[in-house]
Amino acid sequence: MEEKKLRSQEWFGRKGKDGFIYRAWMKNQGFPHHLFEGRPVIGICNTYSELTPCNAHFRELAEALKRGIWEAGGFPLEFPVMSLGECSIKPTAMLFRNLASMDVEESIRANPMDGVVLMCGCDKTTPSLVMGAASVNLPTIVVSGGPMLAGRFKGRKIGTSDLWRFAEEFKKGELSQEDFTAAEAAMARSQGHCAPMGTASTMAAMVESLGLALPDNATIPAADSRRKVLAHMSGIRIVEMVKEDLKMSDILTRKSFENAIMVNAALGGSTNFILHLLAIAGRIGIELSIDDFDKHSAQIPLIANVQPSGENFVEDLFYAGGLPAVMKEIASLLHLEAKTANGKNISENILNAECWDRNLIGTLEKPFKPESGIAVLKGNLCPEGAVLKPSAATPALLTHRGQAVVFEDIDDYKKRLDDPDLDVTPDSVLVLKNVGPRGYPGMPEVGNMQLPMKIIQQGVKDMVRISDGRMSGTGYGTVVLHVSPESAVGGNLALVENGDWIVLDVPNRTLNLEVSEEELEKRRSNFKPLNLGYERGYVNMFIQNVTQAHEGVDFDFLKGASGPEVKRDSH
Repeated sequence: MEEKKLRSQEWFGRKGKDGFIYRAWMKNQGFPHHLFEGRPVIGICNTYSELTPCNAHFRELAEALKRGIWEAGGFPLEFPVMSLGECSIKPTAMLFRNLASMDVEESIRANPMDGVVLMCGCDKTTPSLVMGAASVNLPTIVVSGGPMLAGRFKGRKIGTSDLWRFAEEFKKGELSQEDFTAAEAAMARSQGHCAPMGTASTMAAMVESLGLALPDNATIPAADSRRKVLAHMSGIRIVEMVKEDLKMSDILTRKSFENAIMVNAALGGSTNFILHLLAIAGRIGIELSIDDFDKHSAQIPLIANVQPSGENFVEDLFYAGGLPAVMKEIASLLHLEAKTANGKNISENILNAECWDRNLIGTLEKPFKPESGIAVLKGNLCPEGAVLKPSAATPALLTHRGQAVVFEDIDDYKKRLDDPDLDVTPDSVLVLKNVGPRGYPGMPEVGNMQLPMKIIQQGVKDMVRISDGRMSGTGYGTVVLHVSPESAVGGNLALVENGDWIVLDVPNRTLNLEVSEEELEKRRSNFKPLNLGYERGYVNMFIQNVTQAHEGVDFDFLKGASGPEVKRDSH
C-alpha cells in the first residue's frame, strides 16, 4: 500500500521560495533541518493559563507529552488557544465555548500539522477543543488534566459539591467567617480540576467513553505521576494514529455517542454533558437528539458512588478501578465493538479491568442507586425539552404539584430571594426566567438556585426549581434545567406568572403548566423580548446565531465540518 503523504509536507516539503519561508523562520527555535523531512508533525493544542486554575499545570504535562511524541519519531509543536476558566470568566464560560472552538478549528486547519493532541481540563476546554478538532477531522487524541485531590477540612474529605452546603450554613450563621475561609483554603489543595464528578470530570469521562482518549484518562489524579505517564503514552500513540490515518470520524460513530450516554448515566455525570455532546455530534455529522439521552440512559442505574450523586471523589474512583471498571459493569449494554484511539475496541480496553472497592463501584444487579442518567421532560412548559438529574434529586419531589414563585431574571432573583415578605412555601416551585442561551446571554450555571432564607430557616433542604439555565455538574437538588425554547425567545417559560400551578412528573417525563392555551395566547400577545444592549462584537454574534438548548447551544453556521484542506497559500 502506498504511504499517504503527510499533510505537513504541503508546508515543510516545498521546494524553492515557499519551502524556504515555511522552514527558515521555524529554524530560529533551534530545529535542525532533518526534522522537516517527513516526520509527522503533531500539534499540541494547549489550554494552559494561570487564569484557568484547573489547567495551570499543563506546561509540565505538555513536556511529558512531547517526550512521547519524540520517542515515536514525531515532531511536536505546541500552540495556545483560548482557555476558559470556569471559576473566573464573567458572565459565564459557556458564552465563550463556541468562540474557543472556532479558535481551535482555525488554528488546526491553518497550520502544518498531521495530528493533534487536545490538552483539556476545566469544564468548557474539553468540549470546545473537541468541537473545533471535529470540524477539521485530523487524527486526534485527548489528554485531560485530571481531577484534583479531595480537599480535607475538619477531619473529612471535601470537594466542590460541599460549596453549596457551606454557603447555606454560612448564610444561616452556622458556619463562621473564619471556618468559611478555612474551608476555602482546604478545598482545592492540589493541581487539577474539581474533585467530584462535576462537568470537568464528566467531560474527561466523555472523551474516554467516546474513544478519543487512552484508558484511565478520566480518573488519574492530576497530582499522580501516572498522569504524566498517560500523557507520554498518548504522545507515542498520536504518532501511530497519523501513520494509520485514524481520524476522529473513524472513532466518533453513532455507537460511540450511545456508549458515552450510557457511561454518563452510570457515573451520575453532569447535565451539561447533554449540551456538549449534542454540539460535538453536530460538528462530526452524527444525528443525535435530546431524546437519545433519556432513551439510552433509562436502563442504566448509578454504578459509581461519586459526588454529587454519591459520597466519594473521582480520585477514589481511580483507586477503585477507574472508568474501565465502571464500563465493564455495564458491558452487556455497551457497543463493545466501538473503535478507540489506542487502536483497540471497547471490549479489548475493558477486558482486564477490575473493581477493587465495591463501595465505589456497584454492579447492574447491586447498583449504588437504581435511578441515574438524565431525565428528558416534555410538556407545554418545555415543548422542545428540559432536563433533570434524578440521581441528584429528592425522590419525594420527582412527582410534585406546586404554585410558581417567579423571578423574571437573575437580578430580580437576587433582589427578592431573601425578602421576608416573599410569598413562598416549601411546596412552591421556584421559576427563574431569562438565563438561557440568549437571555443571559450564555446560559450560566444558576439553575440550582439557593432556597429563600425563610425556607432554609424551616429546615427545608430542597425545592423544585425550574429555569432555562444550567447548573454546575457539582450541584444537586430537584432542579429542572435547559427549558427549551427559552424565555428570551418567547418560550412558554416566559409566560409563567406567580401563583400558576406547575406539575412535575419525572416518572412519566412530563412538565406542564396548568394554564389554558387561551390564557397563554393572551399572555403571549403581551410578550416583549429583552433588549440586552449588545450591539457589536462577539456577544452580539452569539445572540444572533446561537441555537437552543435542545440543539446544543452551538452556532447555527458551525454545524457540519469543513475538513483539513487549505486551498490557498500564504505567499
